[in-house]
Amino acid sequence: MKRKGPKYEKIIDAAVNVIAEHGYHQSQVSKIAKEAGVADGTIYLYFKNKEDLLVSVFNEKMGTFIEKTENELKGKDTAIEKLRTLVEMHFKQLTADYELSIVTQLELRQTNRQLRAKIGEVLKRYLNLIDTILQDGMKEGVFVPEIDIRLARQMIFGTIDETATNWVMNDHRYDLPALADAIHQMLVNGLSVKMPHSN
Repeated sequence: MKRKGPKYEKIIDAAVNVIAEHGYHQSQVSKIAKEAGVADGTIYLYFKNKEDLLVSVFNEKMGTFIEKTENELKGKDTAIEKLRTLVEMHFKQLTADYELSIVTQLELRQTNRQLRAKIGEVLKRYLNLIDTILQDGMKEGVFVPEIDIRLARQMIFGTIDETATNWVMNDHRYDLPALADAIHQMLVNGLSVKMPHSN
């Protein structure tokens, strides 16, 4: 399977547009080929089938998503700043690509278990970013030292993800990145070491 080149990129982008418009189950390979301006058979030079194409879409787009987030995190010194950046970058990147947000927040959820497992593998790299922020916060003494990393990661990702899904379901009607501050504050409040009140 070829995994590089302008046609590959075109097919990936066409798949995002077609799936966002028609839904995954109604997105025939022929529709994606037409959108990409290639012959149906060309798709099979790059992808085994429609499922392979969907996983590749997620792999490519999530890879870019994670790289941009990692680059932004490099410039931040504290775990609290990093968490704020993670939330903001998540929302900004979804806002920058409405079609992709529909695919990631709605269409990927309606696939079979096997496909979701493959998507989960791709997501691990993103979840590792969250784990690193949590570990940094514990080392810095700002997050509770005995924190359950797995539970805290679920809380952070679940909050960000559910907020993004609600935004998509409301037809992107409001400013998603504007919610980053309030969400960051709630997450930090849940993770932070509580300082004793002085009399």
